[in-house]
Amino acid sequence: MYLAGIDLGGSSIKAGLVDENMSLVCKSSRQTDVERGFSKVTADMADMVSQLAHQQGIALSQIKSIGIGLPGIFQNGIANAVNLFWKDVPLESEMKKHIDLPVFADNDATVAAVYEYHFGALKESKVGVLLTLGTGIGGGIIINGKPFNGAHGLGGELGHIQIVPDGLPCTCGNKGCLENYASATAMLRQGRRCVAERPESLLFKLTDGDMNRVTAKLVTDCAMQGDHIALALVDAYVGYLAVGIGIIENTLDPDTIALGGGVSNTGAFLLDKIIAACADKGVFTGKKYADIKFAVSGNDAGILGAAMLGVA
Repeated sequence: MYLAGIDLGGSSIKAGLVDENMSLVCKSSRQTDVERGFSKVTADMADMVSQLAHQQGIALSQIKSIGIGLPGIFQNGIANAVNLFWKDVPLESEMKKHIDLPVFADNDATVAAVYEYHFGALKESKVGVLLTLGTGIGGGIIINGKPFNGAHGLGGELGHIQIVPDGLPCTCGNKGCLENYASATAMLRQGRRCVAERPESLLFKLTDGDMNRVTAKLVTDCAMQGDHIALALVDAYVGYLAVGIGIIENTLDPDTIALGGGVSNTGAFLLDKIIAACADKGVFTGKKYADIKFAVSGNDAGILGAAMLGVA
């Protein structure tokens, strides 16, 4: 038997099939295009699972269940996700219109954190936190081996910690949220601004002045090559992220904070900067705070964690 896992994000949908050993055997991705509405996005997710089964040469009856990690909450079959502009969406029943398999769902960062606890960077952590840095910032909290999302299932929204009072408006309705300053989207926004305003920058040169060619990875690549303008952007990004991590450390005192999403592909350059920036954020100087590391499963954590929702 196989398990299907779907990592549903604001920019892309990533789906995969996992075998009985929790190994990812195949995967695919598509653009989310959230403006199409939830019905078409849901139809795409079901179609991706069907296509993967066909690719693997198996019948749908050989898939035990579909697990979905989404950037929001899922309660009693109903999904709410700010970055998808979903409010009280009947996700479970909508999926079953397209594919007759059991459907489970939970917060994307929470399911990724569960996977990292069992198989990755959070293993053996009494208190572990996963931050997924992508279109927004997701937060997954594991305490004594169990996901923690508060009394009403509404907690763990670490991307919406306010770090800049009266700062940039967020899709959640508040201002100054961490994800407005320390997500991949935030770095992309600053990179595009750099291309528009700093023609002497390496970013401008490598994109021929085309803002649409800027990626968050290109910003960090330019910084690694010594471009002082890109380096300033990266340092500002790291500074904001460190403020958020400091709040998490002083609130939860985790053993480990794992960083997932695209940032996990940047290597020691960025991680070393993040660790250094967080060194003075703890209230008690000289005391041991969290080990900060990259998530082991990288961009696949969401797929793998979502698939685990079907494990009895």
